[in-house]
Amino acid sequence: MHAELIIAKFVTMVLGFLIAYQAYRGYRRNNSRPMLYVAIGFVFVSFGAVIEGILFDVVGLTLSDAATIATAIVAIGMLTILYALYGGPREMEG
Repeated sequence: MHAELIIAKFVTMVLGFLIAYQAYRGYRRNNSRPMLYVAIGFVFVSFGAVIEGILFDVVGLTLSDAATIATAIVAIGMLTILYALYGGPREMEG
């Protein structure tokens, strides 16, 4: 794998985990369940962003199989974030 790609994937993962951490802090501070789902979703999205290369280079899966697994992980993260935005139980304001 090229060094530039590894660096870009690492930066993407770190940014995603930072967003997840801030969302988790929002959950703890405001007891906001949707923020917990946003945090979980960003963990999946961040992990999915880097897992393809690991599955291909380290585990030895085909590029197609590695990409399919990585895409599924990212999709789970996005569905979790979408649930937080639209599908979760609504909290009372005020």
